[in-house]
Amino acid sequence: MSAIAVTIAGSDSSGGAGIQADLKTFSALGVYGASVITALTAQNTQGVRAIHDVPPEFVTAQIDAVFSDLDVDAVKIGMLSRAATIAAVAEGIELHRMKNVVLDPVMVATSGDRLLAPDAIDALRRLLIPRARVITPNLPEAAALLDVPIATNESGMMAQAQRLLELGAAAVLIKGGHGSGAESVDLLADKSGVVRLAAARVETRNTHGTGCTLSSAIAAELAKDQSLSDAVRAAKTYITRAIMAADKLAIGKGHGPVHHFHQWW
Repeated sequence: MSAIAVTIAGSDSSGGAGIQADLKTFSALGVYGASVITALTAQNTQGVRAIHDVPPEFVTAQIDAVFSDLDVDAVKIGMLSRAATIAAVAEGIELHRMKNVVLDPVMVATSGDRLLAPDAIDALRRLLIPRARVITPNLPEAAALLDVPIATNESGMMAQAQRLLELGAAAVLIKGGHGSGAESVDLLADKSGVVRLAAARVETRNTHGTGCTLSSAIAAELAKDQSLSDAVRAAKTYITRAIMAADKLAIGKGHGPVHHFHQWW
């Protein structure tokens, strides 16, 4: 039986983030990928030019079509720009009893463009965080979810992870890619404690889609029946190597994509 993962996210017309990055990641890690598109974006490596939201009822139709047919092992949730879309996805999680849900609370693109309406943040907190196996905010996203300043050190990250657990998250991976220093440190926290995951910080401007790629890599590993800690470790290794190989691609004039198929070409 093939492992199957589904991405519920927005489309990136330049191919570096969103469902395009997710499907590339699933494929690179040996998992069959399906998708539910929540929004169309007109974007490239330099920024987001326009967003066209998919009507919530059509998001529901896609979810029903996929989950009524495919035996899905894991789900990655990315860009959900409106509260109504968040509600539709939450209903789908309950109806289809989705398992291994990885929630990437996408709020701002690498270019700095906002991807989540401010009034949708509360819906994200109430409806999706408690339904996820793990949430994967970066430092600005964690701060926005809690309405606090961005953490500047590991003790601050740890404190914010604890507060996110109190919102109902089963586990939290706070990503330190927006931090500074020689290491990029992520913290995986759940009720049993905190695991520190560190990798050498890679100097490159080509970081478009890193968050999407990491969260979909976690989902891919969970789909293959890995434990959460092993899935996160494997995903961290994969995204680090994809970033290290990113400069070989030379795509676009702005923040280029990571190299999803660095192991192959």
